[in-house]
Amino acid sequence: MSELILAYLTTLGWGVVGIIIMAIALPIVIYIFSKFTPIDEWAEIKKGNIGVAIIIAALIIAFAVVIGFAIIPAA
Repeated sequence: MSELILAYLTTLGWGVVGIIIMAIALPIVIYIFSKFTPIDEWAEIKKGNIGVAIIIAALIIAFAVVIGFAIIPAA
């Protein structure tokens, strides 16, 4: 039983690490992405441009996948 609790706590700990990394690094990634593109993404999203919103969402999901694989403990 204690091994199961330890496994849960380990998973919870890695989840917290992922949340902290995403909270710190995601604004930086979005800022860098905005500097390399010729348009103002947030103004376009406010105007209702769904295409730009999908691109930003894809950027966030791709970054989350990278961080997720980076924090997985070695088995």
